[in-house]
Amino acid sequence: MELPLPIYESYKIGEQDDFNIVVGLDKNLVAQLEKYSLDETDTELQKNTGDLARFGRGSYEDWYKKDRTPFALMHKNTNALAALVWFGPKPLGKKSMKFEGTEEVKTESNWHTISFRSYPPFRGTGIMKNFSNFVLDFYKKEFPNVLFWTGTDSRNEPFKKLMFSLDFKPNEDASDLNSNWLVMTKKV
Repeated sequence: MELPLPIYESYKIGEQDDFNIVVGLDKNLVAQLEKYSLDETDTELQKNTGDLARFGRGSYEDWYKKDRTPFALMHKNTNALAALVWFGPKPLGKKSMKFEGTEEVKTESNWHTISFRSYPPFRGTGIMKNFSNFVLDFYKKEFPNVLFWTGTDSRNEPFKKLMFSLDFKPNEDASDLNSNWLVMTKKV
């Protein structure tokens, strides 16, 4: 299997308790992602991500063209999108649309960004660590020379807790803590 997959292709690659793990999003999963992204009552998602602009008002197709590889955790009984992790090449520290960044802090070509989402009613139930470790290992086998980084609001404590549990470390050089932009890296 070559990543990223063609758009809207999705394959089961594992299981976790009551969930299937898939690489790629089919049209049903994309529709769920867009619906979640438009849900302005999900204050955690709206506060901590740019998904409203990225997927809700923006185009999944345009986002996917950036060589993104999404992984989904789907509830077996309902096929509900419980969680999402995606990877893709992106210079270390480049701010997302949520932080309105335009500067690239570093331009090493082997950096890949990773982003994490979990959705109600599954958020806060402990599904993210094992799912994230599984897809990190899977992606690393496909791209053995990459280095991982992620960025978030430095006040996002649940996200930071997850990142520390996945052995990500703060990168002070790439962060901009005056604007609450925290970059964390994992070199494996």
